[in-house]
Formats: sequence, structure tokens, C-alpha cells
Amino acid sequence: MFERPNLIREQVYSHLRRAVLEGQFAGGTKLSELELVGQLEVSRTPIREALQKLTQEGLLEGSANRSVRVRQVSSAEARETYAVREVLDALAARTAALEHTSEDAVLLQNALHALENAADDFRIQTQLDLAFHQAIARASHNTVLMESLARLEGTLSLVKVQTRTYNARPETRPQHRAILEAILQCDAEQAALEAALHVRTFAPLVVAELERVQNSNPKNGEKS
Repeated sequence: MFERPNLIREQVYSHLRRAVLEGQFAGGTKLSELELVGQLEVSRTPIREALQKLTQEGLLEGSANRSVRVRQVSSAEARETYAVREVLDALAARTAALEHTSEDAVLLQNALHALENAADDFRIQTQLDLAFHQAIARASHNTVLMESLARLEGTLSLVKVQTRTYNARPETRPQHRAILEAILQCDAEQAALEAALHVRTFAPLVVAELERVQNSNPKNGEKS
């Protein structure tokens, strides 16, 4: 009986986080505590706590009238985020090439296999793409680096959801494989080069698509 309140909080938080990251709420959509209470059939407390936590994570944003909306990432912020990610991904791949264990190698191979065999659904593909890059970060065994990359994940996930795109281009598969191969061969410099190239290839494409989507939907920020 004492675990149930915490369980409800976690369930509400997980549900809303998943809904945001799966694009069930478009960028700029206002989230009403009262409406969510009715939809989820829970009290306002776990709703309020979940919204606060998601705001702290950068997935939602508050306004002057205390309303909460799904954060809409600007093209400028996306461009800056990808610039930082290029550096951090290269460092993660370089360090993983030097520090990965045999267990890490198996996890990396499994993550890429899952990604390459994913269903043709941008939500699933986005999640598995994130899982592959998280596996690389974990294989670096550098806690500060992993935490730094984790702070970018919310913004990057919002960008992908708001553009409803995945790196579904001919370059994607060979680039992922090149990163993994360099890591498994313990070639630190090549791993870093391949990881940086991967980000440089797709960052301008994703940013351009984000601009196109936002220009075609100039009133996104007014949704309620």
C-alpha cells in the first residue's frame, strides 16, 4: 500500500514522457492538468509532478500564465545542439574504441542489429537509433561524457519527433557500421572520424526539415 503512490507517479511520468517523445503532442501543444486528470483518471498531484519533471528535462516549457507546452525547438538551437553532439559523439566513439569490453562489443552489435531490422516506423527507429548511440556512450565508461550526451537527448528527440524524420538515407547503414567496426577494431581515431562524419551528414538535413516544418506551421506555438 505504501508503494502504490510512487508507482502511480512513475506510471504517469512514463506515460506522458513517451507520449511527448512519440509525437502524440505536437510541438507547441498546451498540456492541461485538468484534461490529463480526466484522460488518465488520476489526481492532479502526479500529473503536476510529471509535468514539472518533464519541464526540468527540457521536453516541456512553462509560460507566464503558468500553462505548460511541448517545447518547440528552434532551428538555431537544433544547429547548436548538433554542433555539440558532433564533438561529444566523436569523443564517445574514440573512447569506446579504447575502453570497450567484450560485453560492450556484444551489446553494440545487438543494438545495431536491432536498429537495422527495425520496423518502418519513425518512432521505433528513433528509439533504436538512440539506443545504439547510448550503447557507444556506455562503452566509453566515462560517466561525465555519458551525462553530457544524456543532456542533449531531450532536444534531439524533440527535433526528430517534430520533423517526423529518421536518418533513413542510403548513408545511414554504412556509416553506423563504419563506426561500430572502428570501435571493435580498437581504432580510436577512425571511430572518432566516422562518428563526426555521421553527425555532419545528417545535422544540416534535419535542421532544414525542422525549418520547413515550422515555416509551414507558423501557428504551432498557439495550439491548445
